[in-house]
Amino acid sequence: MPSTVAIDLSAIPADQRDAVAALLRERDALKEINKRLEHLVAELNHAVHGKRSEKLSEDERQLAFEDLETVIAEVEEGQDTLIPSEGKTRRPARRNRGNLPKDLPRIERVIEPDNLQCPCGCGEMHKIGEDRTERLDIVPAQLRVIVTVRPKYACRACTDGVTQMPAPAHLIEGGLPTEGAIAHVLVSKYADHLPLHRQSQILARSGIGIHRSTLADWVGTAAFHLAPVVDRLAEHLKASTKLFMDETTVPVLDPGRGKTKTGYLWALARDDRAWGGDDPPGVVFFYAPDRRGENAEKILRGFDGVLQLDGYQGYNCLTRPSRKGGEPIRVAHCWAHARRKLKEVFDRDGSEIAAEGLRRIAEFYRVEADIRGTAPGQRLSARQARTAPLVTAFGQWLQDQRLRVSAKSRLGEKLAYIHRHWDGLQTFLHDGRVEIDSNSVENLIRPIALNRKNALFAGHDEGGRTWGRIASLIETAKINNVEPFAYLKATLEAIAAGHPNSRIDELLPWNFTPSS
Repeated sequence: MPSTVAIDLSAIPADQRDAVAALLRERDALKEINKRLEHLVAELNHAVHGKRSEKLSEDERQLAFEDLETVIAEVEEGQDTLIPSEGKTRRPARRNRGNLPKDLPRIERVIEPDNLQCPCGCGEMHKIGEDRTERLDIVPAQLRVIVTVRPKYACRACTDGVTQMPAPAHLIEGGLPTEGAIAHVLVSKYADHLPLHRQSQILARSGIGIHRSTLADWVGTAAFHLAPVVDRLAEHLKASTKLFMDETTVPVLDPGRGKTKTGYLWALARDDRAWGGDDPPGVVFFYAPDRRGENAEKILRGFDGVLQLDGYQGYNCLTRPSRKGGEPIRVAHCWAHARRKLKEVFDRDGSEIAAEGLRRIAEFYRVEADIRGTAPGQRLSARQARTAPLVTAFGQWLQDQRLRVSAKSRLGEKLAYIHRHWDGLQTFLHDGRVEIDSNSVENLIRPIALNRKNALFAGHDEGGRTWGRIASLIETAKINNVEPFAYLKATLEAIAAGHPNSRIDELLPWNFTPSS
């Protein structure tokens, strides 16, 4: 950047000196703003493309984006304020007109001129048109009291009794909340990641004193009544021919030791959208106090299809003839995990062997990008013609490198991981319904990780089971484009009203139809 030329204000006529000084201050301020913007853009590029970007979780990356974009907007606004209004070109407003739903209530505010008389004195002006602009307004959550009045009627001429309508059924008989209030607490805790004590604080700001323990009672009651729906959801998933499975940690309070222990939520998911399958997507989270493979065996009792998963050895019991609960399961291992192993070595050591492995895997993914969304038969044909030769070549390359590299080195361990799961890594070549990786289920368990950060831990093992149960319905609703609050409110109302168990499929998230 060229150096700033010093200007001697004393050489400028006195009547122009103030204006010139103001322009100089504005120039210096704009240079400082541009310098700051250049720094922020560099930071944003580093967050997206830097070597450490892949080490950030999705939530950490989004947080970095939010903060950087917020500061950029702040600086740009300051830049707009400094530039003289005459002749300046403001940055375009960030409008989003097309995404304001038509069913949102509209409040029209008509701004009429103070006087409609024509300035020339020829009478009152006539309307020839109008300009309309729409802006999104947000009203904080409204609290209200539903008062149920049941009049009593009796005959004055006889004593045959009193007529009165029965009280409507409530999920919590004689309790304070409506089913909508309970649904709001569930969504706030398990979808918006607001622990109950924070919800209690928010309610207190509106003058509603409800203790966290009371909210916990509401959640527990709802979880009990929703359990049959979650069980039925799990039955539907296990009737599929292909599922994903993964597990994520859940810190759980261990009162006996005064510490937290590590529990696990095992996610069982179906997502056939990539090849246009008829079955709707869904996920069920099963809580277990540990990561032993027998938990997976118990969860998958009755399932005999293809299971897509990572390389955790606890799943090995599922493929053995001695498997409990069904025939040995055919597994499809995840190429994203194989790639991640090589990426770890490349990021740390810059290994050319790891770089070559990454380039070869990228070729598989280029084929997948071309066939995404096509039918299973088309996917299978493309993979057999284009990907199978690449995988065969990768297998030969893998064996060559394992002979060259020490098995005890970091790279040797990563290559051994890929070799150990080689059969499962080829499953996608023989079945067009199978994905190349298990990213679908990893995306589904991301909200669990975010809730884990906000809630710190589950209070006990039963709390972990409740967590999994409610999260199952919320996440299944979300991936079926169903609004979780509306779904849970309607489902709890139906259960309170005595919805028959024989029609429980009607309460599954993908069967929900919002009321108009």
